[in-house]
Amino acid sequence: MPFTHHTAQSAPAAVRPTMAAIEGKFGFLPAPVALMSESPELLQAFTRSNALFERGTLTELEREVLVLTIATRNECHVCVALHTASLTRAAAPEELVTALRARKPLADPRLEAIRVFTLAVLDAAGGVSEAQMQAFLDHGYTRRNALEVVLGVGAYTLSTFANRMTDAPLDEAFAPFAWEGAA
Repeated sequence: MPFTHHTAQSAPAAVRPTMAAIEGKFGFLPAPVALMSESPELLQAFTRSNALFERGTLTELEREVLVLTIATRNECHVCVALHTASLTRAAAPEELVTALRARKPLADPRLEAIRVFTLAVLDAAGGVSEAQMQAFLDHGYTRRNALEVVLGVGAYTLSTFANRMTDAPLDEAFAPFAWEGAA
């Protein structure tokens, strides 16, 4: 039986305000949110952890590199499309977006450092080696930034796993940014 694709009116009362706020931000209710709302706790955990992640010290571009790294690794086509759209709106270099979507090294050494560190955090379940931590720090990041990577990994693991479990469809607004997986 498929998950319910809720509206702001049919969702559990606890998440209706969150859904209305997201609908206001996008101009429509994204399918992943409509599906995640079946669990008010999950939707609230994601939106709260994401809000905290966005208030951290990583730049918007660094956060998007982290998110696209997680999204491609976890093969969340919806997340890849949505965050490709975000990077496109932010006028990120096309070669950066292309490399992230293809899971390839990035030309910018600092952004590559956060991509590599994010993968190390995921692969080692947080138990990165001293060498991996030092390589991250050597690119101007801080230990606080390292912990913010953990926060981002947590938030976007929730999102990517939920989107895959619910088989969230790609909203029409993100169709131009569709992703079928790395070549």
